[in-house]
Amino acid sequence: MKKNIPEKSIERLSQYRRTLLNFLKNNKVNIYSHELAAAMHITSVQVRRDLMLIGYSGSQSKGYDISDLVSHIAEILDDEKGQNVAVIGVGNMGRAITSYLTGRRPKLNIVALFDIDNEKVNRMISGVYCYHIEKLEEIFKKENIKVAILTVPADASQQMATKLVIAGVKGILNYTPVPLKVSSSVFIAEYDIITSLEKVAYYAKNNNHI
Repeated sequence: MKKNIPEKSIERLSQYRRTLLNFLKNNKVNIYSHELAAAMHITSVQVRRDLMLIGYSGSQSKGYDISDLVSHIAEILDDEKGQNVAVIGVGNMGRAITSYLTGRRPKLNIVALFDIDNEKVNRMISGVYCYHIEKLEEIFKKENIKVAILTVPADASQQMATKLVIAGVKGILNYTPVPLKVSSSVFIAEYDIITSLEKVAYYAKNNNHI
């Protein structure tokens, strides 16, 4: 496994794989860096740099073997045994994420949901069992869960992050608007939908003046 790959390169590797799988569906076998770059709206230089980071190179005559490249990226990104994931907070966002992600990546399995609402706990939601938050540590240990997706209300986010760290989480995808403070041993990815939307709106506004 390659170590010390920049975070942005890891993001692009995930995007490369998704794009390459779409090419495979359309019966394309080989691809050049400029073709992959065009599909990703980045430069071919960036594609080559990222792939060199993971020790992968193509041929001048045929470019990259798509199936082989997808397999190589999988060796970098995926845990061979797979990783179990929990969604914390089963409101509209939590339900949508669970429904969307379930079954999309064979090496990332959403195995548990957690909430405090008695109308939601102890039942299946989007095909996954929902536990009361009081069972967090018990279920994390039982299911060997190391990754959590946090979709709780903002005022509960830090408290819940602390509980997750105690339960043994190693990575949190934070969908709340609150920056989390956790130990350096836990990787945090922040996704602020309002900031993302405002960024898009900003460029849309300025494009109106071009």
